[in-house]
Amino acid sequence: MFSRSTWQHLRIPFSYYLLPVYLFSLSSSPNLNQPRLFWVFFIVHFLLYPASNGYNSYFDKDEKSIGGVKNPLPVNKGLYSMSLLFDVAAIILAFVTINLTFAVLVLVYGLISKAYSHPSIRLKKYPIAGWLTVGIFQGLFTFVMCYIGTNKYEIENIWKPHVLVPGILSTIQLLGTYPMTQIYQHEEDASRGDKTISLRLGIRGTFYFVAAIFTLATAGFVYYFLTYFNLHYAIVFLASLSPVVVYFFFWFLRVYKHPSNADHSHTMRLNSISATCLNGFFLYLFLDSTQVLQTL
Repeated sequence: MFSRSTWQHLRIPFSYYLLPVYLFSLSSSPNLNQPRLFWVFFIVHFLLYPASNGYNSYFDKDEKSIGGVKNPLPVNKGLYSMSLLFDVAAIILAFVTINLTFAVLVLVYGLISKAYSHPSIRLKKYPIAGWLTVGIFQGLFTFVMCYIGTNKYEIENIWKPHVLVPGILSTIQLLGTYPMTQIYQHEEDASRGDKTISLRLGIRGTFYFVAAIFTLATAGFVYYFLTYFNLHYAIVFLASLSPVVVYFFFWFLRVYKHPSNADHSHTMRLNSISATCLNGFFLYLFLDSTQVLQTL
């Protein structure tokens, strides 16, 4: 159970790329305390996400590069057991440290991640269903889950514009990001019968599609900051994204000439730049605007 392969496929460091949603939820949270901040962060990023990664890897049995791992080791039964153990630990800790509502949301996320990967359902093999599942549950659903957890609220508190709007923006952003993470896996996805949205779009089509969604998401974020904050935050947000835009177009030009450049190394470099820029911005937003958001 505790083999090197198992720990590799849990991909705990990969949670860094999903951290922006948690940090964004903090910037919308008026009722924070340090213990809840820690427990929600730990449960989501060190238990729930790794459980999902491990479960997905166990059924995919990838032999080529996957997100965060260039050379994956063969999976074993221990990975399956460990992923379930992490799920159970996440649910129990969510109930003990936060409340029942947060624990139920953690349970639902785990069930959806299993429906995404398990052969009997495998939402992953459907281009639109798989794409929407990842966008909604790693975006809006996770935003709401973290908001409920860090504020220790009940579910009815999510029906407020300053919660729903950033949650929806998180989903739009992930709907743009996710196809790019599939761009180097076309051959392996096709061999398993997974008709991912990136596979359907093709390599160049994925770049065009992601650029369009990214533009829509950026416009939405600018609207959000102008509506709930001020022009300053909108400008800082755009400046924070500039390295992502520069690298995206640099990479696209290389791929346009030589499609073989749509590989794991370039994908992970884009993910790293994007996650670092967004994590930095949302951390700044949280620390700099706490007093402003308490008045919402």
